[in-house]
Amino acid sequence: MEKVGEIQAEGVKGVPEDHGSAEKAHVEKVSLQNNVSARIKNPLADLTTEQVLRDVEEYAQEHQLSDILPELRKGALVARDPAEYESVPGLTQDEIEALRDEVLHRWRQPWALYFTIILCSVGAAVQGWDQTGSNGANLSFPDAFGIPETDSPDAVRNEWLVGVINAGPYLSSAFFSCWLSDPCNRYLGRRGTIFLAAVFCFLSPIGSAVTQNWHQLFVTRLLLGIGMGLKASTIPIFCAENVPANIRGGLVMCWQLWTAFGIFLGYSANLAVMKVGTIAWRLQFGSAFIPAIPLLVGVYFCPESPRWYIKRGSAYKAYRSLLRLRNTPLQAARDLYYISAQIKIEQEIIGPSNYITRFGELFTIPRVRRATLASFTVMIAQQMCGINIVSFYSSTIFSNAGASNEQALFASWGTGLVNFVFAFPAVWTIDTWGRRSLLLFTFPQMAWTLLAAGFCFKIPESSNAHLGLIAFFVYLFEAFYSPGEGPVPFTYSAEVFPLSHREVGMAWAVSVCLGFAAVLSITFPRMLYVMGATGAFGFYAALNVTAFVMIFLWVPETKQRTLEELDYIFAVPTRVHMRYQVFQVLPWWFRTYILRQNVTLEPLYHFDHIATDETAADVRKRSVVSGPPKYEE
Repeated sequence: MEKVGEIQAEGVKGVPEDHGSAEKAHVEKVSLQNNVSARIKNPLADLTTEQVLRDVEEYAQEHQLSDILPELRKGALVARDPAEYESVPGLTQDEIEALRDEVLHRWRQPWALYFTIILCSVGAAVQGWDQTGSNGANLSFPDAFGIPETDSPDAVRNEWLVGVINAGPYLSSAFFSCWLSDPCNRYLGRRGTIFLAAVFCFLSPIGSAVTQNWHQLFVTRLLLGIGMGLKASTIPIFCAENVPANIRGGLVMCWQLWTAFGIFLGYSANLAVMKVGTIAWRLQFGSAFIPAIPLLVGVYFCPESPRWYIKRGSAYKAYRSLLRLRNTPLQAARDLYYISAQIKIEQEIIGPSNYITRFGELFTIPRVRRATLASFTVMIAQQMCGINIVSFYSSTIFSNAGASNEQALFASWGTGLVNFVFAFPAVWTIDTWGRRSLLLFTFPQMAWTLLAAGFCFKIPESSNAHLGLIAFFVYLFEAFYSPGEGPVPFTYSAEVFPLSHREVGMAWAVSVCLGFAAVLSITFPRMLYVMGATGAFGFYAALNVTAFVMIFLWVPETKQRTLEELDYIFAVPTRVHMRYQVFQVLPWWFRTYILRQNVTLEPLYHFDHIATDETAADVRKRSVVSGPPKYEE
């Protein structure tokens, strides 16, 4: 990249005016609808230094940002060629060190960023705690409300009824509250929506604890689902939009880490109250309100999403948020300008829309449709893998294996501990190994461990190995789930949609996940009775294999790419991605790991070049932010 003596907003010299003549050199454009070349394009790369500086000044004037114009100029030039940031004139030593730390010490981030991620992720513990609270309560609340699952002429009806009550929050989330997240985010912001969700997550468990019949319990669990759906649809987006690309996966997956922690705390609470008498199940349901308290109190101490501000046209407020989320004003200005440049292109391509049309466009606009397919795949895979038959019904499963109620609760507590401990490796591997690689490694392991646990039910109950081996393979299944399919779905779905469709896209993804969680919750008690534990576990082992194939074909990698660069990844046609996996990746894997040959895999995605003043002299004059180019279909 060329050096410039001073960064200044002078007129562009030596760049010919573009009057649309055919004599101008053709510039290859990357379509965000049909990116057949699989190029990841930096929208500033083809601009000369003078063009960038001119566009920055126009952007600053348009958004009343003249007071930070020096930072915007330097930031835009850094964004133009991130690898050559030291060539940008005017950078201070502290700014150079901060940019260097993004690569060498990527976890050195402001406390406000970590506070935001941790606080919001604590809210995920509500969902985990509720799953395990109902898990333990299943041993006693059906008898308390006159709907026993055994020793009753209505046992079959009661099995379905208990399943529906357990599924209440997921039914409410999937069919109602997830779809409220788009208008709530639009008018209340990310923080306002999270606060509203926390209110429901705080009050509903308390209501569950004081219900007098199963009808009231079902209603309170439906109300809990309103909070869970809003929270699950918004918090991962909020975190993804605040975090730098190179650690986004590691921090956004804190959602799953705290869900696992909530599961562990829920199991611990079950054990703590199991001997208090007939009110044990009430405490098991009601204790889930606890993790909602810090979220309710602290969410407005977090900075609002800068991308949400940009979407609302409040660039200065976005900059103020970025100042709290980045280490230096230079990094804040760089991200502000680069995000604005990409969002402007998105808006030009997709255009204005309302809620109904945005939902329809999830399936009609090619770039968005591919994100919809990928998010659907990872979300439904979380239910296909069978994790929630353990989260919802582990106490019932262990009880069927011959354990006493106390032994079943202790064995379930072990699943929660394993789930929580083995979620930690994903913090470091999700941004190095990648989302896709973690999934492809862990799904085969989950399949065979689940199958092994199912066959262990064939061991005679009189044998000491019967319960021990069942628990061992269930724990092993949890250990493989926690760093793979555990953290990936919500992290992945929060990042794959363009900003214009992020709320409705995440609503779609979460509704798929929680909707099928409801199906699982409703059907598993009856499935366990009809098919037996071996048949039920074998069924979900087969679904793991099916999910592996779906992920291999339909889920692109997203690690360490900015949210805006993902536009180019999801512009690659699905058939191109599938063809590459089948005809490039599979032969490479076979030759490398089976035949032990040293072969090179040609990457699917190619990063665009950086322009110089000389090579860009014939490029038609354009402004990325104030007047983006039209991309062909």
